[in-house]
Amino acid sequence: MLPNTGKLAGCTVFITGASRGIGKAIALKAAKDGANIVIAAKTTQSHPKLSGTIYTAAEEIEAAGGRALPCVVDVRDEQQINDAVEKAVEKFGGIDILVNNASAISLTNTLETPTKRVDLMMSVNTRGTYLTSKACIPFLKKSKIAHILNLSPPLNLNPMWFKQHCAIHTAAMDMLGGSGVESQCRKVDIIADAAYSIFKKPKSFTGNFVIDENILKEEGIKNFDIYAVKPGQPLLPDFFLDEHPEVAVIKQMESPGAVPEVKEEKPQPQSKAHFGAVEETFRIVKDSLSDDVVKATQAIYQFELSGEDGGTWFLDLKNRGGNVGHGEPSDKADVVMSMSTDDFVKMFSGKLKPTVAFMSGKLKIKGNMALAIKLEKLMNQMNSRL
Repeated sequence: MLPNTGKLAGCTVFITGASRGIGKAIALKAAKDGANIVIAAKTTQSHPKLSGTIYTAAEEIEAAGGRALPCVVDVRDEQQINDAVEKAVEKFGGIDILVNNASAISLTNTLETPTKRVDLMMSVNTRGTYLTSKACIPFLKKSKIAHILNLSPPLNLNPMWFKQHCAIHTAAMDMLGGSGVESQCRKVDIIADAAYSIFKKPKSFTGNFVIDENILKEEGIKNFDIYAVKPGQPLLPDFFLDEHPEVAVIKQMESPGAVPEVKEEKPQPQSKAHFGAVEETFRIVKDSLSDDVVKATQAIYQFELSGEDGGTWFLDLKNRGGNVGHGEPSDKADVVMSMSTDDFVKMFSGKLKPTVAFMSGKLKIKGNMALAIKLEKLMNQMNSRL
């Protein structure tokens, strides 16, 4: 067999959380070049809902052309990190790239986030990243390519993303969005390709905040349908990316002496909803219900609407055939959404994105966030009729 001559051939890549998902995708991309992959993750036995272990990942990596070292690592445990780094250096002779991919998330606001969950996120996302970096840096300094890649939501300083939330939010859509949501997502390959693009850059490429799509555009990629799970299907928006943040920056930069800062758009005076608009919206929703929609959703939504034609409404997508109506549902709601009638009508007609409404405070959600995400898919189906 001819030796692998890829750009990462012989390089050692230490990846946390590499037993599945994005971490494994990056590992497989590097493995095709003939890289050595340290799989630093804690999964040794298959999870009922999440397939993949450090050992199955190792098999895939070696089948792809790389060499694998599976290490049991909980990034909250400094000794496990140090042991894995020691094993990696002993087996492969050093470490060239560190990918801090392991993370913990919670889709909850301040009052609904248990302290135990906050401690977990801080321990994994912040402390774990720090400890792993600290352990690897002495060996990275000896490498000719040396990169540390920290995967995280974009660091968007627009205040609208901060005023409602304290929790860290990343996309674990298989668990959060439920059946069918993958059609509105991109494959993990886009992150793997973006990471590979970074790995190829010289050591001087440091201190950069990179968005996958942007760096791949710089690589000359124009067709991003190759990364879509279902090409042509509208994508779920990223909670931490403005649609056109550069517009606000450019406008401010055109003013003499201006300091670039993306500011939240000032709320406009709320226009009154037309009489019966909410009732008409629910009528159209009801006409679109089916056993298939109910089976795919399995949730009861309650809407607390303020303003004209408001009050309490419900959308039952759990019981046979589904149902809508005024007042509280007969069974306890899985998700309670509070907003104005005007914004409710805009949201269901596609004039206001649920993500923007939620993150800007126009929409408040209590209950199961995963089921709340499912409702957005139904809204997209309603847009053409509302």
